[in-house]
Amino acid sequence: MPTIYLAALAAVVIWGASPVATKIAVAEIDPVAVAYLRTLIGGLAAVGLALAMRLPLPLLSAQRRLLAVSATCGFILFPLLFTIGVRMTSANHATIILAALPVFTAAIASAWDRLWPSRLWWLGVLVTMAGEAVLIFGRDAGAAGQASLAGDLMVLTGNLFASLGYVAGARLQQTGYPATGVTFWGAGLTALLLLPLVFLVIPDPAALAVSTRAWSGLLYQALAVTIVGYVLWYWALGRGGIAKLGLMQFLQPVSGVILAALLLGELMGGSFLLAVALVLSGVWISLRAMRS
Repeated sequence: MPTIYLAALAAVVIWGASPVATKIAVAEIDPVAVAYLRTLIGGLAAVGLALAMRLPLPLLSAQRRLLAVSATCGFILFPLLFTIGVRMTSANHATIILAALPVFTAAIASAWDRLWPSRLWWLGVLVTMAGEAVLIFGRDAGAAGQASLAGDLMVLTGNLFASLGYVAGARLQQTGYPATGVTFWGAGLTALLLLPLVFLVIPDPAALAVSTRAWSGLLYQALAVTIVGYVLWYWALGRGGIAKLGLMQFLQPVSGVILAALLLGELMGGSFLLAVALVLSGVWISLRAMRS
């Protein structure tokens, strides 16, 4: 059992560092190129894993449509909006905006199934969105230059596509298709589709002659976040269950904020800390309501 929790914790910490890694990469590389290479490199690695694990491709047309929605939202639209947004805002802000993903996902899932959530869930949503409003529109002294309204809204829009991708992937899993197949074939097929665009997205290869630090941030996104994090998370969930491990996702923004302070020197003011408290409280209330 300790190994299961360590694997889940490692996955959460890996994902928590995603905004920081992106911030490091886009400091020297065009954000569109970062989003493209993140999907391309990670997706090609995912193809190898899918083949090695003998994961089948979806057979039914309905399954293929769900995989297409999941892949398009999760591996094209979300990375693009998220990466451009992080270029214009702080890693701290991006981290806390991402922390609201469970609420966005639950809202889209309820709309998909035409269900009306409980009043407690709506209370959690209100608290979460109040926290996001404090985060986006509040500007702490000394931190104003690190974040922007446009960047925050770009990351927030990316949340919508990420959540739609999660819901489509979950619906695909409910048909009996494996979760690892959703991730690895979703990333892999997207990479193969985007491969012919490499010279259009990156017309001058000299633009990639950047520091090792920038490449480390990019490769972290492509391999650690897309591959290692998902492998550890699915392995842990398969043995421990979502009921026991799901709450560990609350450590994700904590790790992101700590890493942003240590690696990027980003500041944390009063309004930011208030936003963190509201967002995490709202997400916790919503998750409790969904399970009751």
